[in-house]
Amino acid sequence: MCRNIRTLHNFEPPATHDEVDAAALQYVRKISGASKPSQANTEAFDRAVAAVAEATRELLDGLTSTAPPKDREVEAAKARARAELRYAR
Repeated sequence: MCRNIRTLHNFEPPATHDEVDAAALQYVRKISGASKPSQANTEAFDRAVAAVAEATRELLDGLTSTAPPKDREVEAAKARARAELRYAR
């Protein structure tokens, strides 16, 4: 359920709005226990996703780092290698 929650800080190019929104959606899904809210809860769910996304953007805008920016392709390759080891049978 939380596959889109990834480190978003210190990448070049910076995290996109879509990446931040996907992470916010997954976070709200996880803490609410619902991948799709009922009609009665849709408004509250959507407000929570928007608030988490905004807080995430504010956090990312305020963070600094002295480390060189990470490369998305290199990080994805590392994750695939870890998964290959984990799920190898």
